Amino acid sequence: MTTPTACGVTSEVGRLRTVLLHRPGAELRRLTPRNNDELLFDGVPWVARAQEEHDAFAAALTDRGVEVLHLDRLLADVMAVPAARAEVIAAAVDDPRLGATLQHATTAHLEGLAPADLAAALIAGVAHDELRGGRGLAYELMSRGDFVVPPLPNLMFTRDSSVWVGDQVAVTSLAMPARDRESALTAALYAHHPRFDGVQQLYGAHLEHLEGGDVLLLAPGVLAVGVGERTTPGGAERLARRVFARGLARTVLVVPIAQERATMHLDTIATMVDADAMVMYPAVADHLQAWTVTAGPELPDDADTTELSVTGPQPFLIAAAAAMGIDRLRVIDTGLDPVTAEREQWDDGNNTLALAPRLAVAYERNTVTNAALEAAGIEVVAIAGSELGSGRGGPRCMSCPVLRDPLPEV
Repeated sequence: MTTPTACGVTSEVGRLRTVLLHRPGAELRRLTPRNNDELLFDGVPWVARAQEEHDAFAAALTDRGVEVLHLDRLLADVMAVPAARAEVIAAAVDDPRLGATLQHATTAHLEGLAPADLAAALIAGVAHDELRGGRGLAYELMSRGDFVVPPLPNLMFTRDSSVWVGDQVAVTSLAMPARDRESALTAALYAHHPRFDGVQQLYGAHLEHLEGGDVLLLAPGVLAVGVGERTTPGGAERLARRVFARGLARTVLVVPIAQERATMHLDTIATMVDADAMVMYPAVADHLQAWTVTAGPELPDDADTTELSVTGPQPFLIAAAAAMGIDRLRVIDTGLDPVTAEREQWDDGNNTLALAPRLAVAYERNTVTNAALEAAGIEVVAIAGSELGSGRGGPRCMSCPVLRDPLPEV
């Protein structure tokens, strides 16, 4: 197993050193036209091509000196730890559909698996006809292809289930039922893998809904948190209290976004590509508002009772520049006309992953946005994503930065 190494992220654009990815696998093969909506996919992806695209994404990162950690491999490591096994098995069977008899049978089945097989089953799910020793009324009334333990096809979007703020990691509280078990796997990984020995967890799945795609580290000490379909105002408030109490931030901008699938997270409409620049969907640029949240003069021992000061609303771009201590935040538009902008926003044109200031990974299909980025001095590493994008996520969604270099002081 690996030894603990440095972890920490204080911006969206400091040079990326280590990232957590998940290569899509058998869980994507569980998607059918009957269940893809419930499992949050817009279609049934061609799995082999999705894997090729993801491999190319990982290779592009490795080629630029980024260490790539694979979630499934780390999870297989920690499934050798009894406490970790118990935690994730309990989460897997905590499902009112099953009833007590089938819960016991499923627990026994999972407990009998070797570490790598257990990790694979927790990710790909367990179908009715795969369960050894299945019994009980719920089991008898299931169809052969029904899932006793549902698959996790969205696990490849590693940004959502955890986000690093400074040297601590927020294991998030995912809003959609199809994803809530992802946090249990992520929490076990951070709690039990020696790679993360001693890392403090800033948030937890039992708290108000908060997803990593809604959290942007605009600058050291400055966070923006989108509130919409996936993250609640209570989740944004709870995160603000905790980052203030632990000295991880001084300002949190709370940014309401439309509660629609096209704009499910803040990073579907805006991501940072330089220390003072972001690519943004032009349809929202002039309307996006922000409330500025700061801590009161005294920080109590209990983070969840921290007094907060809330001001606003202000236009997001004005509030962000003020919080970041810059004159203005440069904006690069997605597309050059309303139709192209809407198409490329839907195709994750805003969802870029910065590898360093002025260097970002983007889907190759968003040609107009990528040209605008290049014209603004941002080098684009273009990757294929025709199949990966069926789950509504781009390079940023598919990556959880674990270590970035600090930005140079100006």
